[in-house]
Amino acid sequence: MDQLFNRKYIIQGLFVLLALILLGRLFYIQVASDKYFLDANNNALKKQFIYPARGVIVDRNGKVLAQNQPTYDLMVTPNEVKPFDTLSLCRIIGIDMTEFREKFRKAKVYSRYQASIFQKLLSVETYATLQERMANYKGFDVQKRTIRYYPDSISGQLLGYIKEVNQREIEKYQGYYRPGDYIGKSGLEKQYEVDLRGQKGIKRILYNVHNVAQGSYAEGRFDSLAVAGEQLTTTIDVELQKLGEQLLANKLGSIVAIEPSTGEILAFVSSPGYDPNKMVGRETGKNYQQISSNPYRPLFVRPIKGRYSPGSAFKPLDALIALQDGVIDPNTTFNCPGYYQAGNRRFKCEHVDGNIALRKGIARSCNTYFWTIFAKMMVKKGLKSQNQHKAYDEWQEKVRKFGIGDTLGIDFPGESAYKLFTADDYTKRYSKYWGYTTILSVGIGQGEVTTTPLQMANIMAIIANRGYYVKPHLVKGIGNDKHIDNKYKEKHYVGIDAKYFEPVIDGMQDAVNTSIGTATESRIPGVLMCGKTGTVQNVHGKNHSVFIGFAPRENPKIAIAVIVENGGYGGAYAAPIASFITEKYLTDSLKGRRINGATVEQYKADNLLPVLKDKLPTKLKLKVDSSKVDTTKQKAPIKPVPAKQLNQNAILPRKNATAK
Repeated sequence: MDQLFNRKYIIQGLFVLLALILLGRLFYIQVASDKYFLDANNNALKKQFIYPARGVIVDRNGKVLAQNQPTYDLMVTPNEVKPFDTLSLCRIIGIDMTEFREKFRKAKVYSRYQASIFQKLLSVETYATLQERMANYKGFDVQKRTIRYYPDSISGQLLGYIKEVNQREIEKYQGYYRPGDYIGKSGLEKQYEVDLRGQKGIKRILYNVHNVAQGSYAEGRFDSLAVAGEQLTTTIDVELQKLGEQLLANKLGSIVAIEPSTGEILAFVSSPGYDPNKMVGRETGKNYQQISSNPYRPLFVRPIKGRYSPGSAFKPLDALIALQDGVIDPNTTFNCPGYYQAGNRRFKCEHVDGNIALRKGIARSCNTYFWTIFAKMMVKKGLKSQNQHKAYDEWQEKVRKFGIGDTLGIDFPGESAYKLFTADDYTKRYSKYWGYTTILSVGIGQGEVTTTPLQMANIMAIIANRGYYVKPHLVKGIGNDKHIDNKYKEKHYVGIDAKYFEPVIDGMQDAVNTSIGTATESRIPGVLMCGKTGTVQNVHGKNHSVFIGFAPRENPKIAIAVIVENGGYGGAYAAPIASFITEKYLTDSLKGRRINGATVEQYKADNLLPVLKDKLPTKLKLKVDSSKVDTTKQKAPIKPVPAKQLNQNAILPRKNATAK
């Protein structure tokens, strides 16, 4: 009996305790906490997202490249909309009834109970007019945000553009974005999206029965502030960028300039380009269609995607490997009679140079000299095919250390890496009996050697640094503390002793600064520039003009690569354009002192755009863009010449394999 009595009180006590817990929870829900109150009053209490200002992008000297300007979006919650004068709303926001019905239909498909964008990018004037009449449009609200503005209207490919998110991007970023939000789609806007976007805030607004905002609920205690995006300080010099775009106006090509000691990119020019302001505002869709359909491909980022044979610009690299291998020394001499004899075949060299050593070989860009040293590197293990294959693989591995055959890891989306052939690749193409005579054009930067302008500029940075490079990058610092990834501070050595760079640089100095050189049009008064021209074959039209170089010789400040498609000889366009860019950076001036008397304004004005296909007679139609043409493909290999038919200078190049 006592046990039953005790059990009764225990059960009663449990019920009392449970009742107290429930009462306490009810008190918390109704009095101490507003959470459930907020959830139960969504009709009168609305959550409004506060969009942060996107991070400003500036050049290395603090000049603004991309900033923000205010705009407004008209939002709608379909389930809250009551009958109203739709024509008056249409007149204010500039649409017709057909468009109104379609927009409202899409809003209902998205959600009847959640707000979505009805009309985006309203002007300040439209917003002011709309605010006066918002009480008439129940279920509608206005949301403030900012859009991009590019003060100088330059660097479209570099800066990129922002656009509405798609479903894949919403899922990728785990719900941070909502339909109608904007995200970086290309360029730096895409690469540094997380840093630039900032953090959205939330504001809970109390509305009365007339749909008029009464202010923040609970004095804003439940609100969160928006956090502005980080500022990006780029490595770009805006004055160099402007000059580069002007010089490449009405041309296809690219300019990449790098500060050798840091890997910071000073100019990143792709031509033709586009005005980034065309990708902002309500006309974005139409403008994008026009830009993307342009046959000259303004959206194609040539500095990291353009595929070019380096031509004679490759010769300094080849010389460095030959010196390191001990195949030659700076005084090793070969005879160039103006042609190259291989068996019973004769191949013309551009000059009659006679006995020629390294320094003059580079200055004169003597093909005979570089065919010879390439051949000597290929046969250093013996003349048997398998020995040549091993020698070639060792050679191409050394070339890869200069950044060819792989991406460099620039902080920019979409960098391309074009293939550098291995011995196995050649065996698959030519069978196992190929020899160095089959691939000799590689030794002068043709054949199966393809690079991007960025890679060419990086090779010049390596030579300027006497043996190392820092990964090229476009952002100098993020935020107030200007932090960057440590990988953009590390030195990458290429395995060439520093002593071997000086004789190569001697030749590059002479190429620019002596009468025998091929790059005299890049000469700068008072500045000792070192460089190398290249004339790259183009099966679809006039040859491409190439120049790579750096300045000054001691303590170099700038390394540069310029490619002008259809520009002819390297000295015709690429060399003088590189000279103007270098002079501007080092002296902040441009002097009229070109050998041919041409001025910077004349180079800006020249139009080298190839004629469009539909403007040519049928028999003469050309392809517009040759930057991605694979010049490495040959219909059939040239049969190797037996070793007994070759002498020291008898190297068989591919047909028309010239590069100056």
